[in-house]
Amino acid sequence: MKRLLLIAALTTFTFAAFAQTVDLRRKIAVTGTAEQEVTPDIIYVSISLKEYMDGKNKTTIDVLERQLQKAVTDAGIQKEDFTINNLSSYNYTVQKKKNPDFLASKQYRIKFHDLNAYNQILAEVDAKGIQSTNIESYDYSKIESLKKDLKIKALLAAKEKATYLLTSIGEHTGSPLDIQEVSNDIYPQPVYRANMMMMKAESADAAPQDNIDVKKIKLSSQMNVTFEIVK
Repeated sequence: MKRLLLIAALTTFTFAAFAQTVDLRRKIAVTGTAEQEVTPDIIYVSISLKEYMDGKNKTTIDVLERQLQKAVTDAGIQKEDFTINNLSSYNYTVQKKKNPDFLASKQYRIKFHDLNAYNQILAEVDAKGIQSTNIESYDYSKIESLKKDLKIKALLAAKEKATYLLTSIGEHTGSPLDIQEVSNDIYPQPVYRANMMMMKAESADAAPQDNIDVKKIKLSSQMNVTFEIVK
């Protein structure tokens, strides 16, 4: 008899515990999305300079570097925004002994906030000494603020979707039961017209191109939200 009572008690406890874990609330799960296009306002550009021969006369990397440094200063670029990426002239003496025709080169990195300064800088540097230029990367100065704003808009979009869907069947949106953010921190690299300028030292007629056409990038945020359905 005691054994039967114990089994009955355990069974009752099991059903009670199960009932407590089952969520019987009515729910609706929706996804909200928000997106916005912005133009990058921070562009990192690499410029490669290389010595060249004009007949028997050599234009050295020091001369080219001084031209670039002056051009960067004249364009209003901050000192910390102009750095050397790498150089092939660090072992210049050794290379010169091995190869009398060795030409040193250096690569610089410039952080632009205004790409109108790009043409201004190149115009002040000997075009024959500019080996190439290339966009390395880009950024948007207010990216974190924009991400926050898009997350809020995505959440509100999810609530709006749940509301009009439930209203159509005579129900109402209750409190959110679960909010899941879908990670989307990667945004595509914008396309730049002509892939920037590729200037060769041997081209005597090389000259700066027109302003760079920087296309907008699209950022988006997505929220998966579950709302309670109420009367």
